[in-house]
Amino acid sequence: MFGSFGWMELVLILIIVLIIFGAGKIPQLGEGLGKAIKGFKKSVHEADAIDVTPPPSDAPEAPPTQVASQATAPIDVAPQSKQG
Repeated sequence: MFGSFGWMELVLILIIVLIIFGAGKIPQLGEGLGKAIKGFKKSVHEADAIDVTPPPSDAPEAPPTQVASQATAPIDVAPQSKQG
């Protein structure tokens, strides 16, 4: 389907693009398109290099006695009465 474009169709598309975006925006559009394609290709090739699995934990967690002693510390919540 896309291989059947002739030179007249391509010229017509170029004229329409020039009318819509103007001659000043064409280099910016090309640069943005080039960066997008480059970024896409880079991400496709580096997809195997990205490892999202967490490393195995060799160190044990904190002992429960330390956690329990911190949680059971007495807290003074009694209101202070003013005598005066």
